Parts: sequence; structure tokens; C-alpha cells
Amino acid sequence: MQLLKTPLLLASILALGSSALKAEVTLSNIFGDHMVLQREQANPVWGKADAGEQVTVSIGGQSHQTTANKQGLWRVKLDPMEASDQALVLQVSGLKNQVSIADVLVGEVWICSGQSNMQWPLTNTYNGAVEIASANHPQIRLISVPQVGTQEPQDNFNGAWSICSPESVGNFSAVGYLFGSRIHSALGVPVGLIDNAWGGSAAEAWVPQEVLAADGGYAELLNSWDAKVAAYTDEMHAAKVADFQTWQKVGKPAPAQRAPTDFRAGQHRPGNLFNGVLNPTIGYGMRGVIWYQGETNAGRATQYRNLFPLMISTWRDLWQQGDFPFYWVQLADYMAEASEPADSAWAELREAQTMTLALPNTGQAVIIDAGEGRDIHPRDKTTVANRLVRLALANDYGYPIDALSPRYASMQVKDSAIALTFDHVSRQGLCSFDIKQPIGFAIAGEDQIFVKADAKIIGKNKVLVSNVKVSKPVAVRYAWANNPKANLQDRNGLPVTPFRTDEWPGITANSVK
Repeated sequence: MQLLKTPLLLASILALGSSALKAEVTLSNIFGDHMVLQREQANPVWGKADAGEQVTVSIGGQSHQTTANKQGLWRVKLDPMEASDQALVLQVSGLKNQVSIADVLVGEVWICSGQSNMQWPLTNTYNGAVEIASANHPQIRLISVPQVGTQEPQDNFNGAWSICSPESVGNFSAVGYLFGSRIHSALGVPVGLIDNAWGGSAAEAWVPQEVLAADGGYAELLNSWDAKVAAYTDEMHAAKVADFQTWQKVGKPAPAQRAPTDFRAGQHRPGNLFNGVLNPTIGYGMRGVIWYQGETNAGRATQYRNLFPLMISTWRDLWQQGDFPFYWVQLADYMAEASEPADSAWAELREAQTMTLALPNTGQAVIIDAGEGRDIHPRDKTTVANRLVRLALANDYGYPIDALSPRYASMQVKDSAIALTFDHVSRQGLCSFDIKQPIGFAIAGEDQIFVKADAKIIGKNKVLVSNVKVSKPVAVRYAWANNPKANLQDRNGLPVTPFRTDEWPGITANSVK
């Protein structure tokens, strides 16, 4: 290495370096060309600059000033704006530079989150080709957050907004797009969709580890992960990768293996997705969240009773938008059809999802009639999206439409039968959708042994259930199976929510990790 001999040259370089250290004002990547801002809301805008630098943010005739804090972070809130399809420019100015975000619309923003059934692309669905060909919606804007799993909270991501078109929509979330396109058609305002779903993800990965630890109910889960991570080294992972590559070089497939991934950065580890996927977007103005997840947690369904509402409440607390709408898809029917009553982890997970309706401003799209026994990924995403849209249109946009599936309300023992009463039944009343006889019911006495039950609709919102072998019934279950044979619905087409009247311990009661 040669030493600099000229003092003047050295001074010049030092001066240049000092100037280069001054950071240019920047925006978080969630803000970009073609984005949609949530209408009628004070939307936060944030980014980085030099500590103490004054930053000016302007759009649509309003202007706001702030000063970057000691960490170089700045944040302002825009005045609420009405929906607009007129392209606006968001300008952010600092001492050294100015950033301009073009083609900004104002409308409705929804986050589309969960695991593979939310991530599932439009191109791989029934009627996907038709949907893609007709997806010329320049007022719908799309952005996908890359899959980054980490224990370190991220403040940015590598992504960009795009204008919805046949060229851009094919690999976007089918449920997200179909939901958003119907919102757009109904309201006639721009719609922004943020897809951050990650296939196979566990709910605990979407919650900060410190929140799980503070709750107190996840010590065994967290300890299990700590032990697993501690026992796995970078060298062990490198050896797995090398072994896989050796099989590839000799032209033979690795035995029953895919390319190895590092579970430490995967979609199951507690906190990983919250840090790497969600955190960079927290605070972005939006209307609400649609969520399709639960398959990965089915084996720990009892735990999900606490975990799922904990996740929702945590998101709401951090977003600082109050109890924003949070609508989810209940698990579909899947696996072999049940021939006899039995315990079911998937039924218990559906029950945990239904229990989460105790949180305010939540809703559940029941799709127990829309699954495919052979595939955990039902290709019919239109039914899924339509039922989510019902919730949003009825609850958030004032449309007088039925949105809730009928739900068990109460029971009354009548001799050797049990009369069930349901809430959220339309004026049209209950019916069976394929054959006259309602099916999918099971009944039990004090012995807790369930048998198939005969069922009869006895009123607009009542069903009578019995079995001659059960003279003193105490409990009823409906659609209580991974893939139940069940056919009770409202005449408006919404299926009855699977349920049980008993509280006997299920098969997932002791599964915590």
C-alpha cells in the first residue's frame, strides 16, 4: 500500500469523504411510484436523512415539515385526502436532494397475508386464464413483499408497486387480487393491495419473539426453538448444501430432498416473518387485513386459541390505527372424507378461528364447502374472495348484504333429541344444499362417544338432532372432521359454521411446540 505524500491531495480526499458521509433523504420502499394511499385517513410517511436534517413532504397542495431524529429517522402524517384517480406526486425534500414519487392514487388499501393459500397465484386457479385476460385495471395497484426470515427487525425491503394488468397480475395472490378487484368494482375508487404471504408459515413467525415471551404461554415453544437453533451451525448447513450439490454434479437427484434451506431463516421460526416481512410495512395507511392461514398450526389448534388473537392484537397495537378490520378464511375441507365421527385437529383449528371472532371488528369466511380433499390448495379462490368481500362490503362500506355464515347459538335437550338454534341466519332461513336430509351431525351422551345423528330443519334457524342409540344426549357436533360430509347452509349460499356444543379436551390440547 502506497502512502499519500501530498498534504493537499490528502486534505481534498478527506473533505470529499466528509461530504459523502452526509446521507441523502430517502423514503422507505413501501412508498414508490404507482402506490395507493388510504383515503380519508392521516397517512404516515417515513424515511431516513442526516440527524437533525429538516425534511419537507408535500402532495396534493399540502406540505409538512419535520426534523430527522438522532438516528436519522423522520416521519410525518399527511392530512386525510378523498379518493382520487388523478395521479399525484409525493415530494420529499432534504438539504441535499429531493425524492419524487409519481402516479400516486388515493383509495382503499388492503394487506393480503398468511400462508400458501393466500400466496397462491392467480395463474394457478380455476378460471385463472380468464381473470388474467380481463385484469386491465389501471386503478388497482399491486406490491409483493419478498420472503425474508430474520431475527433482526428490518426497516425496508426490496419491492415496487405495479399497475394491475394481464402482464403483472398472474403471479400475484389470487385471493388478494379477486378480493381487491371486487372492492374496486363496487366502490369505483383506486385499490392498493400489499401481498406479504409466505407459504407454509406458522402464526408464531408473524409475532415478535418478545411478545410471545411476555405472554408466558409459549415458553416451551421458544425453548424448543432456542435448543434447535443452538444445535445447528453454519458448518452443518454448509455441509448439507455441499452434499446436495454433489448429487447434482453427478446428475442424480438427491434422495428425497429439495435444495436445503436454513430453517433458522425460515417461515416457522417465531418472530422471523414479523421482522423480515411485516415490520417494514407497519404503519402504512390501510383499511384492513385479509388473512388465510392455519394449516401449519393445525397440530397445535388449542394453542391457536390464544396465538391467533395475540397476533391480531399485536399488529393492531403496532400499526396505531385502532381496531382495523381483520378478516380471515376458515380452513377448508381437506383430506379423505370422514365416514364416522372422530376427533380432528383441523376441526379444532377451525374452532379456534371461530373463537377469535370475540375480538372486535373481525370476520370469518367459512369455506367448508369449497375445499378439495386431494389438495391442501383449493383451486377455487373465487368463492374464497367473494366471501371475504361480503365481509368488507357489509362491515366497512355500508352495503346491505348478508356476510356472516350461520353460527351455533344454543341448544335445548328435548327428550332424546337436541334442538339447536343458530344466529346470523337470513330471512330465507336454513336449508340443505344438495339432498333434502341435513347431514354432518354427530350426537353423544355422557359417555362422550359420538355417533352419526339424524337431523331435521324445524324452523328458519333451528335444527333437531337425534339418534335412537343415544337416549340421553348431551352434546352435538357438526362438520367436525378434516373433511366432513356436511350440507347445512343458509339459503343465501353461506354454509353453516362448523361447531361443537361440548368443551371436552381435544386431541391438540397438549400440543405446544
